[in-house]
Amino acid sequence: MSTFNFHGNIEGPANFGDNGRIEINNGADAATVLRVADQLVDRLRGENPALVAPARVIQGELAQAGQEGRAADRGRIRSALETISVGVAAGSGGFALAQELARALGM
Repeated sequence: MSTFNFHGNIEGPANFGDNGRIEINNGADAATVLRVADQLVDRLRGENPALVAPARVIQGELAQAGQEGRAADRGRIRSALETISVGVAAGSGGFALAQELARALGM
């Protein structure tokens, strides 16, 4: 079951939350998500340096989206997370952070 956060007026079946906009953030704000991405980069530097590049893709996309005031490119982030998840060992800190980041982004 997903958690949907509705902020604002609820008006009819087709117009609810934030004046007609539905906000789904799974309880994580942008600063928290960016902090987890930073932790992922740091963790992978020690665990698996070959996977730092896809972690930086995630970090860069989140930072750039925040600066430009747009939504992050979910496809780009999902692809990088899949690369990381395949390359790190199950049960490692990098794997746990990748899963946490995916959950925070609702993926």
